[in-house]
Amino acid sequence: MITASLDIAATRGLLVGIGPFVAGLVVVALLIGAFWLGARIRRREPAPPRPEEQPRLPDGGPVREVLENREPDEVPRSDDRLTPHRLSAHGNLGSRTSAAQARPRWDEGSSGSFGSGGPGGH
Repeated sequence: MITASLDIAATRGLLVGIGPFVAGLVVVALLIGAFWLGARIRRREPAPPRPEEQPRLPDGGPVREVLENREPDEVPRSDDRLTPHRLSAHGNLGSRTSAAQARPRWDEGSSGSFGSGGPGGH
């Protein structure tokens, strides 16, 4: 009886020691497999561009920013709900340069805030 319980205890102790070892081996195998799969996928990808394939600056130098006021493309008034696909050219019309190129400024004495309702100004 005592020998049987010692055999069970020894077997259980052996399983406690082997279990984490087997789990560790499984984790290591999964990591190696993931690395191998990643290397295969990377080999199938195109190579990075060579220096002569890189984009070049235009002959006139870098493109500069243009600051100008644009005319808005007005949304037509309607009693029905207007959806984007009902806009002319699906809302992709280009805007045009505005005749007035002066930047709009706040009126003197106005708050200059978004709906604060305060007296603003001086």
